Amino acid sequence: MSTARSNTITHCRSCDSARLATFLDLGTTPLSDRLVGADELDVPEPMFPLQVAVCEDCALVQILETVEPELLFTGDYPYYSSFSDTFVAHARANALELIERRRLGPNSLCVELASNDGYLLKNFVEAGIPVLGIDPAPGPVREARAKGVETREEFFTLELAQALRTEGKRADVILGNNVLAHVADTNGFVAGVAALLADGGVGVFEFPYVRDLIEHNEFDTIYHEHLCYFSATAIVALFERHGLYLNDVRRLPVHGGSLRIYVEAERDPSAAVTALLAEEVALGMDRREHYAAFANDVLALKDELRRVLGERKAAGERIAAYGAAAKGATLLNFFGIGTETLDFVVDRNVHKHGKYMPGVRIPIRAPEALLDEMPGCVLLLTWNFKEEILAQQAEYRARGGRFLVPIPTPELV
Repeated sequence: MSTARSNTITHCRSCDSARLATFLDLGTTPLSDRLVGADELDVPEPMFPLQVAVCEDCALVQILETVEPELLFTGDYPYYSSFSDTFVAHARANALELIERRRLGPNSLCVELASNDGYLLKNFVEAGIPVLGIDPAPGPVREARAKGVETREEFFTLELAQALRTEGKRADVILGNNVLAHVADTNGFVAGVAALLADGGVGVFEFPYVRDLIEHNEFDTIYHEHLCYFSATAIVALFERHGLYLNDVRRLPVHGGSLRIYVEAERDPSAAVTALLAEEVALGMDRREHYAAFANDVLALKDELRRVLGERKAAGERIAAYGAAAKGATLLNFFGIGTETLDFVVDRNVHKHGKYMPGVRIPIRAPEALLDEMPGCVLLLTWNFKEEILAQQAEYRARGGRFLVPIPTPELV
């Protein structure tokens, strides 16, 4: 199935193999980051299939539908990285470490792909290191420029990389946090990285680790913006095709479990790379059987969460949710949880206030609404920032409010 603004792939996004084994079908859903305005409540939303497959040749997990990137990331794109204190601190630590390890200075150049609102590159600017951000979303780009981060408002492509190189720009460090999974032309993107990287330079990329997604039932990190779900095995195949080698890797707790990879033009893998690749083979992450039971785990979670929420609602309790994020839209729409269960959603991002969650059309308010309304229970949709949010909501909890964390299994805290 496809629409006028999407297409369905039949070959792997990385290696072009036709051996794609579908293992999860989340139905036809709205775009998870396309919030609904108050003046759009009577307008049908664009809906697209959301099916997940693994390539039996290169092990890349991927969705089968490609929605036009202009529909996903431009216009009124609501995601601003700086609204998460946890992620801002995480990014700063990464920047400071790179400045020291790579001995970056005024003659260096750091380029970030999908630089959003400048949350990461501002740390290099403060250290006197030249930067260039590349991002297609007008709102975040304005915020980045206001922070003094030079930013180009466009998508990163091989053509752009070649144009920058013609201008004399070569990057000592290329950064990409949670962007590699978003790119439809996966090979063109990586080829662009190879073209833009200076001799001796390093590419540093972060993305959710598919191993954690499967093991911790994190199905809600699957949505149309995330085209790919990477293992180290799949990363090696993708980057080596373009002359870049995975030389170091770290497992990180951020976003429910992520990988940070370091790629360079010379092959010199660390012990961490060798060990992780061996672990993935031992687990069977290169085989379809590893993913086969995941759909049953997701359906079991659906039944359990709906049961818990239904019991609390039947007892007369008011229920809200925290986090008008993409993962929340996936969970609410696939589980069929809407205004019959949730009174409202709160979020710190002021750009989301007054809008409605995609599909389920639940109103989005400021976090202060929790104290004003005192719902008995709050479904924590942004469970990946659990500790930060629980600390921010200490007063609500002190008054007797409870949070229901849905992933990996429902838990009241």
